[in-house]
Amino acid sequence: MKADGSIDKYKAKLVIKGFRQKEGVDYFDTYSLVTRITSIRLVLAIVALRILEVHQMDVKTSFLNRDLEEEIYMEQSEGFSAPSQEGKMCKLVKSLYGLKQAPKQWHQKFDQVMLNNDFKINECDKCVYVKNSMRGYVILCLYVDDMLIVGSDDKKIKSTKDMLKARFDMKDMGIGCPYSISFQIWSMRNPMTTHTPVATYYTRPD
Repeated sequence: MKADGSIDKYKAKLVIKGFRQKEGVDYFDTYSLVTRITSIRLVLAIVALRILEVHQMDVKTSFLNRDLEEEIYMEQSEGFSAPSQEGKMCKLVKSLYGLKQAPKQWHQKFDQVMLNNDFKINECDKCVYVKNSMRGYVILCLYVDDMLIVGSDDKKIKSTKDMLKARFDMKDMGIGCPYSISFQIWSMRNPMTTHTPVATYYTRPD
């Protein structure tokens, strides 16, 4: 969906019937990996105060980035069964959307990549990552498979984006984040003449 509310494109995803999983048998832990709204507000306050830019990236098929630890089988999708193999099941190798443990496993994979690249996990919000040095800083907020990236300079932001693209199949959404939350930031670069919008935020539809 575009920032103005119009439909950009339609997508189709293979989703497993996670509601049929049994806790303690098919999965053990599950949680939703989203940055707290208070953390996002704090980061946006830094953006407004220091006249920075908010960059957004999206991970394509994020839940497919982690191998499954449990042994899980899935019925073949209706209309897409392998010829002469209709009675057989599919053994999952990767997580799929709908699995109870998929968000946790994706988060573990992302944590590992960020820690290996000198980022630190915020102790108060496990979905906020910070890389700080004498030359500047980068802050990354993870919202399932969307990311807000803020940095002290363009070189550090580009370096972070290049690192993520090397590890995951990423889509660079550029400056702004039109899908997360519902308020707008304005940067007064020249308050005597103009107000330049840095990013517009809207409530993501269900």
